[in-house]
Amino acid sequence: MSEKRLRQAIDTLKESGVRITPQRHAVLEYLLTSMVHPTADEIYKALESKFPNMSVATVYNNLRVLREVGLVRELTYGDASSRFDCNTSEHYHIICNECGKIVDFQYPSLHEVESLAEQVTGFDVSHHRLEIYGTCEDCKHVATAKH
Repeated sequence: MSEKRLRQAIDTLKESGVRITPQRHAVLEYLLTSMVHPTADEIYKALESKFPNMSVATVYNNLRVLREVGLVRELTYGDASSRFDCNTSEHYHIICNECGKIVDFQYPSLHEVESLAEQVTGFDVSHHRLEIYGTCEDCKHVATAKH
């Protein structure tokens, strides 16, 4: 992870008047280094040894603050727990049906869909979301090994 991204995120928090507690800094740093779109529970477990007095509620509160400032996106797919993504640029997700892993991918041409939808329906489109589902490499190997 680039230290630059962390510094920029911290500057954004400061500009928004948000206090940078050690826990908030740790949650932000974990999200910036994590490529797996973790749940609040996974973040809590990863930081538990470093912050033994931190609760899951503290993690949720920090995630809410980071989301409100625009540094984090909350991903809600299906019935699973929310996952959190520090990549707030326009991108899409492919989700494993077996383990729930979420992977980012870019496909800029889909933005044309928004203008087409506006032309056809007369709506003012605010955004769109695309989810693709399948089986990840790891789960494919596990399935192959079982047979």
